[in-house]
Amino acid sequence: MKIFSIEKEQFDNFAKKHKYRNYYQSSMYASVMSNFNYEVSYIGITNDNDEKLIGASMFLLKNAFMKNKIAYAPRGILFDFTDSMKVKELVEALKNDLNKMGIILLRMDPAIPITIRDSKGNIININNEAKIIMSNLKQANFIYKGQNLYFENEKPRWEALTVLQQDIREIYKSFDKRCRNKINKAIKCGVEIYKDEQKDVTQLYSFIKNKEKKPFKYYRDLCANFGNNADVFYAKLNTEQFVINSKKIYEDELEKNEKIAAEFQDLAKQQSDRKEIFNKKILSDKLLSVYKNNLIFATNVLKEYPKGLVIAGGLNIVYDNAAFLIIEGFDSKYRSLNANYLLKWKMISDYHKEKLKYFNLNGISGNFDKKNKYAGLNEMKLGYNSTITEYIGEYDIIINNFKYAIYKNLKK
Repeated sequence: MKIFSIEKEQFDNFAKKHKYRNYYQSSMYASVMSNFNYEVSYIGITNDNDEKLIGASMFLLKNAFMKNKIAYAPRGILFDFTDSMKVKELVEALKNDLNKMGIILLRMDPAIPITIRDSKGNIININNEAKIIMSNLKQANFIYKGQNLYFENEKPRWEALTVLQQDIREIYKSFDKRCRNKINKAIKCGVEIYKDEQKDVTQLYSFIKNKEKKPFKYYRDLCANFGNNADVFYAKLNTEQFVINSKKIYEDELEKNEKIAAEFQDLAKQQSDRKEIFNKKILSDKLLSVYKNNLIFATNVLKEYPKGLVIAGGLNIVYDNAAFLIIEGFDSKYRSLNANYLLKWKMISDYHKEKLKYFNLNGISGNFDKKNKYAGLNEMKLGYNSTITEYIGEYDIIINNFKYAIYKNLKK
């Protein structure tokens, strides 16, 4: 088996036909990362006496020390790992040929699923190939990072996605009740979603810059390199409608409150009935106070932003008949309006019209306990009746033991 450098066109032609193809293993993503101190390399894999590619990968290379490098194959290598003999040959070729390229360690996390689960984490399908693959990698002395539950790897090991291949009304009805309530609340508050044809991520970055390590340029470059396959969505608050709706909600509750008060004053009521009405009055009083404060808040927002304001946004990449949520964020001052829930519903609706297969909402935790520190993240993404994909995870192979030992000591 031989490993050698190939041109990006040859790599793309192979990658887009592979069973486990993904947008990370593409020259578009490579072009983005080349602007962030990564050297990009495209490698091909062939049998000894054959020119036909049997595998390929895009590597991101970082300098370790002197001219020695660490290589990472994001969601790669694209290779048939089910053949144990081929995997052993691959490792021998990696150690021989990558060593000549100055690579001392290779990290990979192939986009190979182990299980498919429902939104509660119950297994509904098992990829039998994955067990064979993981056994072969272990026998070939790949170093496994384990079946972790959180975000310890370069890429999430768990992802949530909404299947789009059914009637859109059925898709909406399948959402968790809390999710639907939040979508409806956003609509009632006057939140409106639109796609930015200019693909300007400036506003989006203002929502995410404090939680993301990646710079503004990263998201801008994603849009530039993926072109028509990059989508930027924004949620805009119609402040005039926000006041109108807030006023109506307040007035409806005020009318309800007055009727309850009149009922309570009816001396003919039985004691048990009066107690029930009294409890309703207490609840209505609380709601009235909340709705009044919301109306005051909405009125002040309208005064400051009479033409409305953008309060949330998200960036997606469309690849291989599916859409992938890269990042989303919102203005924390307007958290209660749930614009991010409506934002994703609009994305789902649009991609359903485009007849895409699914919408990938990105990483979640593999711990489905309600006390899990990522329970809020899981609740939000799984609320869209998401199907969960569990990947095999991350593997390292040491190419040059001596140089890698030096690197580890230098790193300390």
